[in-house]
Amino acid sequence: MNKATVSGQASKTSTFMGEDIPQAVRDTSEKVSPVQGSKSVKWIVIAVIAGTVALVAGVLIAWQGGTLGLLNNSEVAQTEQTDAPDPNAPADPNPTKTETLLGHLPYQEAPPEDLQPISSDGRILMRQAAARAFLDMKEAAQSQGVSLVPISGFRSEEDQKYLFFEVKAQRGQVAMERAEVSAPPGYSEHHTGYAVDIGDANVPATDLSPSFENTPAFQWMKENAAYYSFEISFPKGNSQGVSYEPWHWRFVGDRHSLETFYKARTQEVQEVQETQP
Repeated sequence: MNKATVSGQASKTSTFMGEDIPQAVRDTSEKVSPVQGSKSVKWIVIAVIAGTVALVAGVLIAWQGGTLGLLNNSEVAQTEQTDAPDPNAPADPNPTKTETLLGHLPYQEAPPEDLQPISSDGRILMRQAAARAFLDMKEAAQSQGVSLVPISGFRSEEDQKYLFFEVKAQRGQVAMERAEVSAPPGYSEHHTGYAVDIGDANVPATDLSPSFENTPAFQWMKENAAYYSFEISFPKGNSQGVSYEPWHWRFVGDRHSLETFYKARTQEVQEVQETQP
């Protein structure tokens, strides 16, 4: 590129830029009168002062905001500290209690998908863990000449409703009498799928009777049931006031079964103790 070309481009650029700015504006910017200059200085000073004031105000606001933030954080910390439980505080004299009905504790029904049969006809069910333990226990007893037979396992609230109300009416029992031998619906260990009524296949006349304690099956259970995580639910003189049931046993061989019975049992025993003189 030669000098003439560069000079021509510069000339065109200057012409374009000049045409882009109106003549009146160009004249004003290039020729400022003394009066206008004085006014400009004045406005510049005002602008500087205003900017300084704004800057100082901003700093003050920021400082106040930080101070308030610290105060608020302090208040929150104090509130959290106040709300935190005092480890040295005395225990609540009226803790939440488990509601009992006629001496029986409430239990939830086992989920159907967790049930499996323990009888040859498939009608008597228990939770899977309890079922496996019961079948192992039954096999061990059989190997020693003792025939354990399941009489009843899982029962729904509808099943229990019939056993409590219909049988009570047939026998002319009042509610308290019936509750000594059968739990109201919603309050039976059989709902959990962990409880089982056991009989002696060789002495069927003792089924669901206190005389079951005289059978070889009961004697074997007393000596061996704990090895399979079974225990009697209602021994003689139990705190719930339920009649002695040597045939009624429950599985407590995993966390859920243990919590199902012993959390409720601890609360129930506490209630009994609190009502005693």
